[in-house]
Amino acid sequence: MTTVLITGASSGIGAGLAKAWADDGCQVIACGRDPVRLEALHRYSPNIRPLSFDMTDRQACHEALAGCCVDLAILCAGTCEYLDHGVVDAALVERVMSANFQGPVNCLAALQAQLAPGSRVVLVSSMAHWLPFPRAEAYGASKAALTWFANCLRLDWEPKGIAVTVVSPGFVDTPLTRKNDFSMPGLVSVDQAVVAIRRGVAQGKAHIAFPAGFGLVLGLLSALPAFVQRALLRRMVRP
Repeated sequence: MTTVLITGASSGIGAGLAKAWADDGCQVIACGRDPVRLEALHRYSPNIRPLSFDMTDRQACHEALAGCCVDLAILCAGTCEYLDHGVVDAALVERVMSANFQGPVNCLAALQAQLAPGSRVVLVSSMAHWLPFPRAEAYGASKAALTWFANCLRLDWEPKGIAVTVVSPGFVDTPLTRKNDFSMPGLVSVDQAVVAIRRGVAQGKAHIAFPAGFGLVLGLLSALPAFVQRALLRRMVRP
């Protein structure tokens, strides 16, 4: 029986993925910081086992994940905070980097000895780092770091038979994105995100990006000369 570990399972994409794989008969280890929400997942399906810990705490990760032998690990917990008016807030940046980058690294370090050949690790990044969007200094940097780390790790883990997949979503309708105070083009539902991620994993993709249309637009913009990008993106700067 396939065992799937999912971080960020308390809500949003993580919760949707946990339910979908549990419905398939997989054993799901649902990780998060909210034991009440995790228990609700267990009530949804006996195939879901809740595991509550803070992934930004390295020791807590090692203690919680010791002995977790999984076939598939989906690391999708994260947060988003923006800088306003170019004022650098070091504490804010530290929080975002800790949750979005160091947290997944802590989990990988704790899981690596228990990953067998044929297993797969999926790290949820974002399209946000494809272009230098205003206010996204911390969020974009954290996702860029995670993607770079994953792409390098893929090369080092290939000889071990462990696959690494990077997921780059656009805007997904979750409790986190509902806090955004700007329009979100190409917004997709959690159900759509779950379908896209599961399809990509089943196909063994190294990179999963969705929605396709929004990704195409950002990809084309990222291919433009830097001075053109700046001219376009500068229009998004708030007064």
